[in-house]
Amino acid sequence: MAGVPLDPGIRVELVSYTLNGPELVASASKVSLSRKPLEEVLSLDPGEVETWIVETYRRMHFSPWEHSVYTFVVDGLSRVASHQLVRHRIASYTQQSMRYTEGYLRDMALEASRLLSMGCPGKPRGEASKAYACYSKALEAASRDLGGDELIAIAWKAYVAPPRIARRALVEYYRGLVRASAEYYRLLSMGVSKEDARFLIPHAVRTRITVTMNARELVQTFFPLRMCTKAQWEIRLIAWMLWRELSKVHPLLFMWAGPSCVFRENTTRDKPSPLEDYVRGREGFTIHRCPELVERPQILPCLRAAADTLGLGRRLLER
Repeated sequence: MAGVPLDPGIRVELVSYTLNGPELVASASKVSLSRKPLEEVLSLDPGEVETWIVETYRRMHFSPWEHSVYTFVVDGLSRVASHQLVRHRIASYTQQSMRYTEGYLRDMALEASRLLSMGCPGKPRGEASKAYACYSKALEAASRDLGGDELIAIAWKAYVAPPRIARRALVEYYRGLVRASAEYYRLLSMGVSKEDARFLIPHAVRTRITVTMNARELVQTFFPLRMCTKAQWEIRLIAWMLWRELSKVHPLLFMWAGPSCVFRENTTRDKPSPLEDYVRGREGFTIHRCPELVERPQILPCLRAAADTLGLGRRLLER
């Protein structure tokens, strides 16, 4: 589709983490199980770090993992996905407020203004009502006069689209979202507050959220649920993108993480195996069925489908 991004426009960036996370997890594990003097407990060589991390898997003893903490920003996801994300309770969240900002909507309105040569101001300074009225008119005109790639490219700036929508329906899907945005700005131009006008904004609108989770929540709950094919496509993609970033900085903690089938398999083995080995078929599954009731012969195809979410997941794995 000419001029239209092929990906959903979502970014995941790891902005902060416990630098010595694996060593901290290992030493905390050793503290809980060892009777040795404290100096010996806290002194670990690299081989011991992996040994103690693996031991926590064997024992399903993940409380030491809570000491390694990660903060990441998800940018451009929909409010549909962010509502699912915040259901993970052992985490901290700070989300872009639509009481104070129009978020991505103004970018869409300004692009419509540019294409239609309407000259809307870049920011609603001074008489804000006039700027909002211009945004509303630009979006209304775009929804009426534009079609195909132009309309999709404008609306993509502010809204996420489900990948299964066919092109013809996608144009109408975005047309409806642009019209709703025009009404939102019309209310703002009439003096309605952002916190009240935002009731008109559809859940597909893009947002930005900062999330802090510890390694236990990620490995034991978030990844098993959200990397699975049973998860909604958008949060599944976010989970795979986040897994990739975490695997770069702390492979000893996250290379064995994965959807529920991988987590269940790895917690039954003497030593866990990397997620990549399961996806590539280098390791097989011994569990009779996964927690989502997929029988053993179908687990690998299901896992590969999850790894290929929107055609992006497997490329994330291979980078």
